[in-house]
Amino acid sequence: MTSTRCNRCCAVATPGPLTSQSLEAAVSTPAPLAAVVLAGGASRRMGRDKATLAHPDAGTTMVEYTVGVLGSRCAPVFVIAAPGQALPALEAEVLRDEVRGVGPLLATGRGLRAAAAAGLERAFVSAVDMPFLTTDVIDKLAEYRGVDIVLPWDGRDHYLAGIYRTDLADHVDALVAAGERSMRALAETVVTQRVVISVGPALANVNSPADLQQIAL
Repeated sequence: MTSTRCNRCCAVATPGPLTSQSLEAAVSTPAPLAAVVLAGGASRRMGRDKATLAHPDAGTTMVEYTVGVLGSRCAPVFVIAAPGQALPALEAEVLRDEVRGVGPLLATGRGLRAAAAAGLERAFVSAVDMPFLTTDVIDKLAEYRGVDIVLPWDGRDHYLAGIYRTDLADHVDALVAAGERSMRALAETVVTQRVVISVGPALANVNSPADLQQIAL
């Protein structure tokens, strides 16, 4: 496993298989986690709010399913929603996005700040559109400590299914103020560990009606 240098002068692990030598100091007993669910996206390709889509199997909405999965491992759970966005009753604290149209980065910072205020050092940050998300993903990533971000990697980064240090909130705000909008910008400027995991379709998301139809087949 190789590393590159980033703007904060820290090593960022590039994707690749993990070895015992590279991680012998990074794996430890999992610590408590908060959870942040990003539910307020524009959902342009879907043409409607994805948070309240019917889950294909669970008999609930997507946001209820996601909160249920995360709530079995994480507490508290924060749902970042758009102003005026209608949501079902949730076992979570709903926070309203103050700014629209800037992507998931700002909402992630909002959730991390709330988790830090609740006394948690790390939070699992999740999209709301992964119908097969399981606790296996959370459990595997939670094993790795000593870095700012832990991401699952299956040939690409999954930024919205990762564990983030909650003290990154100020750094997120600085990135947004500098014009950054992508989660990649955050991951590339802090210490990020990619973990190769095999969890089947757990990381698959739905972005369009065609994706939903494919899942139903």
